[in-house]
Amino acid sequence: MIVLDYRDKRPLNEQVAEKMMNLIVQGILSPGEKLPSVRNMAVDLSINPNTVQRAYATLEEKGYITTVTGRGNFVSEEESWKKNLTREMLSELEAVTRRVMAAGIGKDEALKCVRGIYEE
Repeated sequence: MIVLDYRDKRPLNEQVAEKMMNLIVQGILSPGEKLPSVRNMAVDLSINPNTVQRAYATLEEKGYITTVTGRGNFVSEEESWKKNLTREMLSELEAVTRRVMAAGIGKDEALKCVRGIYEE
């Protein structure tokens, strides 16, 4: 389900959290679905359980999962993560826009590039 890239400079917990977020956003993990325990996930990925715990904490903080004491971690049914995802995407778009403008690319040319991405 998750494959870590040990050449990636980001910490493993960030990679695990990002890959879990992608699975949730894509609908591969359904609302209410039980996630593997911290221990099982750590064994499957051959990483420290503390790393998985940090990833799960990040996911919970962003609203992707909920923790039920004594039962485990579940994909959030509220989908409050969509608000966070939209904020993150807008922030990313803003950063890209600044880089494009700093590179001297005009507004019309930038719009053509963006339209080209969505028309493929």
